[in-house]
This record gives sequence, structure tokens and C-alpha cells, in this order.
Amino acid sequence: MRKLLSILVILVTISASQARADEGMWLLPLIDKLNIGTMTEMGLKLTAEDIYSINQASLKDAIVIFGGGCTGEIVSAQGLLLTNHHCGYGAIQRLSSVENDYLNNGFWAMSNEEELPSQGLSVTFLVRIEDVSERVLSKISPDMTEAARREAVMAESSAITAEATKETHYNARVQPFYSGNQYFLLVYEVYSDVRLVGTPPNSIGKFGHDTDNWMWPRHTGDFSVFRVYMSPDGKPAQYSKENVPLQPKRYLPVSIKNLQKDDFSMVMGYPGGTTRYMTSYEVDEAMRITNANRIKIRGIRQEIWMKDMMADPKVNIQYASKYSGSSNYWKFSIGQNQGLTRLRTADKKAAFEAEFMKWVKADPERTAKYGNALSLIESAVKGRAEKFNAQQYINEVFRSSTEMISFAGQMTVLEEALAAKDTERTKGMIERLKRGLDNFYGNYNLPTDVKTTKAMIKLYREDIDPKFLPDFYSLIDKKFKGNVDAFVDDIFARSVFTSPARLNAFLESPSLKVLQKDPAFIVAKSIDGVRSSLQKELEGFSADLSKGQRTYMAGVMEYVPDKTQYPDANFTMRLSYGKVQDYYPYDAVHYNWFTTLDGVVQKHKPGDYEFDLPQRLIDLNNSKEYGRYAAAEGHLPVCFITNNDITGGNSGSPVINGNGELIGLAFDGNWEAMTGDIAFEPDFQRTICVDIRYVLWVIDIYSGAGHLLKEMDIRQ
Repeated sequence: MRKLLSILVILVTISASQARADEGMWLLPLIDKLNIGTMTEMGLKLTAEDIYSINQASLKDAIVIFGGGCTGEIVSAQGLLLTNHHCGYGAIQRLSSVENDYLNNGFWAMSNEEELPSQGLSVTFLVRIEDVSERVLSKISPDMTEAARREAVMAESSAITAEATKETHYNARVQPFYSGNQYFLLVYEVYSDVRLVGTPPNSIGKFGHDTDNWMWPRHTGDFSVFRVYMSPDGKPAQYSKENVPLQPKRYLPVSIKNLQKDDFSMVMGYPGGTTRYMTSYEVDEAMRITNANRIKIRGIRQEIWMKDMMADPKVNIQYASKYSGSSNYWKFSIGQNQGLTRLRTADKKAAFEAEFMKWVKADPERTAKYGNALSLIESAVKGRAEKFNAQQYINEVFRSSTEMISFAGQMTVLEEALAAKDTERTKGMIERLKRGLDNFYGNYNLPTDVKTTKAMIKLYREDIDPKFLPDFYSLIDKKFKGNVDAFVDDIFARSVFTSPARLNAFLESPSLKVLQKDPAFIVAKSIDGVRSSLQKELEGFSADLSKGQRTYMAGVMEYVPDKTQYPDANFTMRLSYGKVQDYYPYDAVHYNWFTTLDGVVQKHKPGDYEFDLPQRLIDLNNSKEYGRYAAAEGHLPVCFITNNDITGGNSGSPVINGNGELIGLAFDGNWEAMTGDIAFEPDFQRTICVDIRYVLWVIDIYSGAGHLLKEMDIRQ
């Protein structure tokens, strides 16, 4: 096993020297061996120990997982945190109301006492990373089935995490890398008292909305400000008035020095997932099924939601975060399909696979090890196509779109408790359900859900083979003569889930009979029956696919092509490095590397949902009141781009210069590189960042919250 691990390091080293420096999302413990030399040549003034250390405070101690899917960074000795506006959007939305509309009006706490507790929000610090490959893989034998292999890995991973967290308050998990050829232990510390400090209004924080999403040039002030709190004794704790601001091990200094093209840039954060080693068969599946379905289904759903949001301010607040989450990867899927087609990605991967197989077949030992890898992947992908398509429709059409029915589906555990006549379990379930009612109904509009449900039930029948129809469709045909609208109206007229009052009344005196006869619950169970059946039928294909991917990955690593063998992103802390850089997206078209406040005002459309601006911002720009945040050239910088390698999850990540200072927040990728999760394109791949000078200007001059800057180490 030591031999395999040493080969992995050698291969990565060889590949790194051959690849462009801006490609790759690198594991921090390997930076010293693999990257530090190149990074130093590019302008880094720090050591590897300054970036990642378990013996002293390092940059990794200032970087956090924000919520469940973004990155944030600590910027003061009092636990002040910056992340993207779209990352904080859900928390801001939950704190908003028609009377206190923080989404549209913004919010700034002028003292710690005014900061708003964000229930359910947490931040997570990385404590350490440890290679446990040898221990995990020692429990695996070549003759194991995939199920047995998975059980062995899980058992050993559980033992490792238990040992790592024994007599501590830490969390831990063991994660696979290189498709299960390597394993790392990651130990975390979670803080659950996080409070909103400030947010610009949507007209700044989401300026451009859907139209500008994934696009450059960009003019969005995509940031929000939170604070992390701890107990008086310095430990993580639930919200309490007695808690005090976090005293972090490390926080980032902030640079407002002039930024230039070709300046070194480093991004640290938590990229969610890439599939750079995806085969041509999987690329084709992603385009034809995953992306195509997401584009169609979400497009229909979002049209309904947006119409209701524009008609009612309350609905706009209720659905703002849900719409944003839906539309983000809807547009991404459109761009990715266009890019994969334009760049002929599947064809390029097929050509690589052909060369790989020539190499495999040239040696009997390699043939025995890797000869069936691609055939396993191909047969699994093609064999599961119909069922995989139906499964995705189930998830997108019902789980993500029919809100009340999905909520009703959570009651199966209550059904089990009632059926077993388990009084204690029933009581516990009811208490848990009651705690979640405000969260669901507070962000729910029944008329919107009725319209969406009708559209989704019709869409599923139109597009999916009848053999995958949930059995409630027979009820539509028999009792309602095929009238979906009448069927849905009946559900919402009779179900106990249509309002918190009805549901609370039911929970006060729960009845198994009433639950099992509830029309929403019946539909939810019908959907779950098909979902479970599909999942079971797909397990065999998934096992072959997993084995094929793992074997192919091991083969590719031995093959050592001119391709960087860094592990795919999996929401573990990574570092990417590059430079501030412009690009040429199309023939005769050049995109500069920065945008300005003048450009923001140029896009202004009075009264427009996406491009309206506060008059104060326009006035400040007209009078050129930029303060110390102006560039040397006289303009106020808003956004800039780098050639760093990032993906979803990196939102909110700090963009750091060669001195270890914060210069911006990464928040998006560019339209021309939507293929990036599957295939890195160095000529096009860019990271869109909000300039820290714009962030500080909005906080200080525009919003009048300059007291926050006194906490920061701002360097000029």
C-alpha cells in the first residue's frame, strides 16, 4: 500500500510540472511537496507552513465552511466573517419580513447588540487532515463485491472517526479521493451561533440577478457580513445572550493596495464537486439526461414562481432564496451543455480513452488490471439510462417542486410510530415536526404551490414512460376522469397539510387512520414507492459504475498523460493558484480583467427587477466619493477576474494575494467555461471576484457602517 501512495504523489508531481499552474484544486497537506515552488515563482511570499499547519495558526484557520454549501473567511479578531451575498441569502431571507425587508433594503448592525441571530446557520473550521489510505484499504480485498467493499470502508471509516473525536467536541469524517483509491480523515470544529451583521440590498448584492449570473463583465456586490460567537469559556455553543465574539486562531488582513493584471492570486475554500475524470459515456449522459431535464423542469417551475413573486412582495420574500437556488444551476446547465457541444468535450475524452486502451492492451498485466474499466462504465451508463432519467424526473418534478406533498412525505416516520403504538416515539416525532412548522410555512405560499403542483404532475405524465408512473395517476384517471387540476384542487381542499392550523390540530390528536387517508400523504407515499423501486433497480448499475470509475482512475494515474492528476473536488478544503487575468472569449472580442462603479451605473434600468439601483449609489458615483477605496487610476473597482480553478462551494472563498492578504471574494465562474467541472479550459476558465475595495466602500461610505472596518487589519 505504501508503494501505491508513493506512486500517487510521484504522478501528481510529474503532472503538475507539465500542467498550467492555474489548473487544479489542491489538497493543503500536499502543497509543500507539489506546488510551493511554482507558487513562489508566481509571486507567493508565504511558506507552505503559513498556509497549512497543525502546529501553529495558519491561513486554513481563517477559512470556514459557511452553512452547508459555501465558504467564508474570518477578517477580524472578533470573529467578523465575510461571505457572498448569495451564500447568506437564505439566512437573510429567513430574517426578513414585509415590515423588515432586509433582502430589498439591506441591513447593518451598528453594535453587537443589534446583530441578528441566524437560527440553523453554522460555520465549520478545519482542524486537520490526515492520510488514512493505508488503514482503510487494508480492509479491502480484490475479490470483494462492491457492497462488501463499501461496508468494509464504512466500518473502518467509522472506527477512525470515533478515535479522532474521542473525548473532544470535534466532528470528523473519512472521505474518498481519486474515486476511492485514496482516503483522508478530516477533523472539524463547528460553531452554531452565527449572527447577521450586515448585508447590502439586493440592488447591490444581487445586481444583475439571472441575466448577469455566470456572466462577465460583472457588476455585482456579492457579499454579506456575519459574526461567529462562542461561549464565555471559548467553546462552540448554541445561541445565548451570554456568548461572546469568537477569538479566532487566525484572521485575514485586508489589502486595499492597487491591483494589477498578472498579480498572484490564491483561492482557498471548499469546492463542492468536479468530475474531471468523467468518461465520454458519462459526458453524454450528463448532457442528454441530467442537464436537459434540469433545464426543462426548472424552467417551467421558475416561470410560475417568478410570476407570483413579482405580483406580491410577501411571496417575493418567501420564494427569493428558493428561486435563487433553483435558477443558479438551471442556467449553469444551459451554459454547460452549450460549452460541451462547442468544445467537443465528449469527442476529446473518447479520443483519450482510445489511447488509454491501446496502452492497457499493450501489456497483459495492465489488461488484467484495467481492461474492463471502460466497458463497465459504458454498460452501466447505457443500461441505466431509462431508469436514471425517470429517477431524475421524480426528484426534480416532485421532491423539489411540489412543496406540500414533499412535506407530507416526511410523515412516514410518524406513520411508523403510530402503527407501532409507540407513545414515546410518537410524542418525540410530533415535537420535532412542530419545531419545523414555522420554517416550512413561513416560506410557503399555497396558491403558488397549487399552480406548480398541477404543472409538475402534467409534465411527469407527458415525458415519462407509463411504467414509471406513481399509482396516484390511476386515481386521477378513475375518480377525476384525467383532470389533473381537479385532482390537485381536491388534495389542497382536504389535506391537513394545507395550513399550520390544520396540521397543528392533527398533531394535537394524531390518528393513523386520518394520516393514511390524507390525500397529500397518499400521493407522497405513491411517489416514494416509485422512487424506492427505481433506486433498488439502479443499485446494480451503480455498483458496476463505481467499480469501473475506481479502476479507470487507478489506470489513468499509472498511464500518466499530460494531465494534472489532482483529486476531484469533494467539498474538502482546497487551494488553487493563478493570476489576475483578462481573456478573449470570442473572435475579435476582449474582456478586461476588472469592472468599475461607472459600469454599474451604465447598466442601471429604473424600476427593473434586475438592474435598478439605489439613488444614493448613483449620487455617490456621480460625485466620485470613493474615499480611500479608489484605484490609482481614479475609478472605484467593483469586480475582477483571475484564472484560478474553482467550482460551486467556492462561493465566498477568499481571494488572497502573495502576502496572504484578502483582495476579494470569489463568487462565480464565467459563461464561456461552464464545462469547467468536467474539463478545465485554461484559455477560458475565469473566477469572478468582488473586489474587497468595493466591499469596504459599500460598508463604509455607502452604508455608514464604517465602525466594522475598525476591527479589520486594512493595509494600504
